[in-house]
Amino acid sequence: MFALSSVHPILLPHPLNPNPSPRRIRRTRTRTRRRTLTPTSSREAERGVEFETGDSFFRRESAVGRDLGVLSASLLRRCCGGGGGGLRVLDAMCGCGVRALRYLAQGGADFVWANDAFEGSRPLVLANLAREPRFSTLGERRWVVTHFGANRVLADCYLRREFFDLVDVDSFGSDSSFLRSGIAAVKIGGLLYVTSTCGRSSGGHRPRCSLASYGAYVRPVPYSNEIGLRMLLGGALREAAAVGFQITPLFSYYSYHAPVFRVMLQVSRGKDHDFSHYGFISYCKLCGHSQTYSWDELGQISCPCRNGEVSSSVVVSGPLWTGPLHDAAYLSDMLRLATEWGWAYTDGKGNGVDLEKLLNLMIEESDPLLPSGYIKLDEVCLNVPMGINLTSLLSPIDRLQAERELILLPSPPSSTAYEGRT
Repeated sequence: MFALSSVHPILLPHPLNPNPSPRRIRRTRTRTRRRTLTPTSSREAERGVEFETGDSFFRRESAVGRDLGVLSASLLRRCCGGGGGGLRVLDAMCGCGVRALRYLAQGGADFVWANDAFEGSRPLVLANLAREPRFSTLGERRWVVTHFGANRVLADCYLRREFFDLVDVDSFGSDSSFLRSGIAAVKIGGLLYVTSTCGRSSGGHRPRCSLASYGAYVRPVPYSNEIGLRMLLGGALREAAAVGFQITPLFSYYSYHAPVFRVMLQVSRGKDHDFSHYGFISYCKLCGHSQTYSWDELGQISCPCRNGEVSSSVVVSGPLWTGPLHDAAYLSDMLRLATEWGWAYTDGKGNGVDLEKLLNLMIEESDPLLPSGYIKLDEVCLNVPMGINLTSLLSPIDRLQAERELILLPSPPSSTAYEGRT
């Protein structure tokens, strides 16, 4: 087990009170401890990798996010080899250890640090990672398991200057405290894979919570799944700028279960911050018009249906990330690798996800000319006069797509940022 140094309190989001009250001490001493998780017969398999889940919190629906993470790790390994020490991955909240195992078995990681705050999961994580050799042929350690708070591990890596090529933080809820410490633990040019699962914040039902966590006051809009990704990206941009770094989104993935918002970020150094993709999104509840505004345009927010007049029908969310959600060139590399591995298609038996369809739709969404938001086809149908054949809409939609207009009606439902459209 690694020995962590004393972490500077400034790096931690919630420093411990040096003088806790006696009542607080008594509650801590009498708190019931969670039981130890042990391997059971609950065996699972993802892309040919078998593992045990025991009684841990595990979702099969998250396999797509794990697929995307493994593909990114392998691309990073092929691109730069992870530097002199090979590809180094830190899984700050490893759960049962399936992500760490797949980074070793499929992602080409030379070293994986699997950490989970719950020490009772140790037997389960060790049993899963034991499927991979613990030492390389040169006698170098390939994986290690620890049980500390994620922020403590990330901050300690920064203090000891032990940086990682890929940091995966699969957090729960709207806890954004891992963004800054995660950025600090990533190598320059490395990847940070972060998560949010707070659907109420992205849906505009907890604007004060989204403001506290991500610095964005979010209002209800029909495309809350996309807003959730832009909220997470905007929070990461803000935290990176505060410590002299820049982030570039490589892909953004939304899944309906939980719900889950996952974004893969590339971290680079740079203090000349460009906030052209950090602004505000308006939505008109009367006509459905959406528009992006920069900071300099805050006094000009209105809707065309109101002839430029101030209207209570216009709601504004922000500041959020307003740029592209994905990088098309990077996604093309992921698709080629998925095809090479045989992951691009399903077998019709429910084994795996059609990554070709998913990645191709992400590539289409990468167009920098696309505006924020989208229009649901059912809303279009509500405004079509009686007697008009809806199939006649297909021709102008195809023409708009071909001409790369700023209005793009949605494709069939998928598991990307725009999932849920009909």
